[in-house]
Amino acid sequence: MAVSRRELLVGGAGALGAASLPFPMPSLAQTEPIRIGCLAAMTGPSSAPTIGFNRGVDFAVKAINAAGGVKGRKIEIVMRDTQGDPTKAVNATQEMISQVKVHGIWGPFNSGEALATTPIMARAKMPDIHPCVVESLIDPTKYPNAFRMAPSNSQWDDAVRNYCLKVLKVKKVAVIGDTTGYGVTAVGASVAAFKKDGADVVYQANIDATQPDMTPDMLRAKNAGAEVIVVWSVTTGMEARMFNTRAAMNWDVPFAGHPSLASGEIAGLVEKPENWKKVYAIGYKSCSYDAAGKLPAKSEELVDRLTKAGVALNDTLLWWIAGGIDAIELFAKAVEASGGTESAGIIAYLNGLNKYPGYFGNYTFSPTQHNGYPTEEIVMSEASTAKNGTFALAPGYG
Repeated sequence: MAVSRRELLVGGAGALGAASLPFPMPSLAQTEPIRIGCLAAMTGPSSAPTIGFNRGVDFAVKAINAAGGVKGRKIEIVMRDTQGDPTKAVNATQEMISQVKVHGIWGPFNSGEALATTPIMARAKMPDIHPCVVESLIDPTKYPNAFRMAPSNSQWDDAVRNYCLKVLKVKKVAVIGDTTGYGVTAVGASVAAFKKDGADVVYQANIDATQPDMTPDMLRAKNAGAEVIVVWSVTTGMEARMFNTRAAMNWDVPFAGHPSLASGEIAGLVEKPENWKKVYAIGYKSCSYDAAGKLPAKSEELVDRLTKAGVALNDTLLWWIAGGIDAIELFAKAVEASGGTESAGIIAYLNGLNKYPGYFGNYTFSPTQHNGYPTEEIVMSEASTAKNGTFALAPGYG
């Protein structure tokens, strides 16, 4: 009897409590391992996502290999620490392609590195799956081998704007970012989209993330009548200072925006735990629990299997782990479906995905659309409610 993917991942206790797909063993199986390169910032300031992604990768690889591999071929991960440095990422990419001869690459995990490595992989026709948000990284004409399995920044922006206008039902908006290239670009795009949807952007600013006193900008936003403050920054120190200033001003305005608003670092930076309330960060349906504390059934089952396998969840995010699992399974399924590790076959398989049921989300790709994550699976979460890498849904969701 055929064993389903769900039975292997969620139900089977014999596969190290992990996940996989059905991989039948041919009589004359190839023995060469399937080499998947992993460009991971294991150290340095950008290392937090790597912790979670790597746990998911390890979880999936162990399960697939324990179940016999992909048509008898084991998966081998070739890991390189990029330290978040684009130059190191470029060197590692070139090594993987020309010397190690990997069959596909997962990563990098941040856009700065990906902007440097994506053209190199395109020239080599190397299949690449990554979770980076910058829009230009997904261009099926320039980069026909690159596939994004996480939202783009514009999808994040859509989710924040829809929550502010349709759930919070505000009309007057303040949009604030830091002075980095990302912050300036994100604020500009957010302001334009809010205005297009009929909102009144009463205040916008880009603040130096090292600025110690947030009072001047917060006062300007308040005096302008802002009903919500939308934040585009990855700098948790700046965000915490804004929360503390709001409390000192005795202002009850909500914050909404970037996922960093829910970073665990903020707990140690706010002066009082209540200063972190009424803060809504970008999240995902698959990793958000309801008023009863329940995740979606599929995610509940995944957490149970991860827990039984001894995978730590309390110091990372579930979507990072789930994304690592999905990336390895996508490569494995592509090899199985195409009958080998040729780049053209793997790319063709990915181009044909339609609502592929991953653990982080459902992915759809086509030859003209490589942005595979559905906007409808992005939600807002209560920033201060982290529990095993998941968050409570923000108020207003059914």
